[in-house]
Amino acid sequence: MDWLTNNKLPVGDIAETAFDWINDNLQFLLDWLSDVLEVLIDAILLVLQGPVGAEDWWALLIIAAFVALTWALQKNWKVCLFVGLGFLFILNQDYWEETTESLTLVLSACIVCMAIGVPIGIAAAHRPKLYAAIRPVLDLMQTLPTFVYLIPAIVFFGIGMVPGLIATVIFVLPAPIRLTYLGIANTPTALVEAARAFGATPRQLLWKVEMPSAFPQIMAGLNQTIMLSLSMVVIAALVGADGLGVPVVRALNSVNTALGFESGFVIVVVAIILDRMLNVGTRK
Repeated sequence: MDWLTNNKLPVGDIAETAFDWINDNLQFLLDWLSDVLEVLIDAILLVLQGPVGAEDWWALLIIAAFVALTWALQKNWKVCLFVGLGFLFILNQDYWEETTESLTLVLSACIVCMAIGVPIGIAAAHRPKLYAAIRPVLDLMQTLPTFVYLIPAIVFFGIGMVPGLIATVIFVLPAPIRLTYLGIANTPTALVEAARAFGATPRQLLWKVEMPSAFPQIMAGLNQTIMLSLSMVVIAALVGADGLGVPVVRALNSVNTALGFESGFVIVVVAIILDRMLNVGTRK
């Protein structure tokens, strides 16, 4: 077996060469992307944290806004009550700032992933060869260890929220692509044929037949995007991203059981809140 191991394929060397070339020749594009993502992150963070000196009443206002959004989506006072109590628990534990930072990362990842994933999923559903081509890439993005994403993220973007967002997007993006593809591709044939028989154009067929039929799957993709993004907060903290992952990493480094369970439980509460809020596709 020595002949096989002595003549291994230079996978690592090829990846390093590719990253070096990107870093040397596309730095202007990386800087532009970093600036755009920083503006997005700062804008969401400003909305969630509010003006300086008004954090207390602004937090209550944001909680009320989340409860109102929950009512608009769910029309269920029990879910609204749960969302309100969940956020009040976070305030009680004094994790509001970290929670807003994590929500900023999650919302930013959702905006980027849904803006990219839904159109790609639609295109893949209409072009089977395209889906066959990108399927191995999606498998790679989902199965490659998430810590590997951090290496090029740090090389290209340094440390902070932006590399954490980039790593999160790479890990999460396959979910909205796959679920959008599934929803569009599984549109009932009878509906499609009826729409075409009545003279629907491809654009009308997409917006009036396929998209409404695929709405539960697209919402499931949004739900998965949020849950997977939230699962990355701890890993993102390793590259300098603020949020709930920071106290978890601090607890791990200091073997602080109380801090670890406290911050971990807050992450669980945030995940359940977001899941209940956006569980629209399966609501009866």
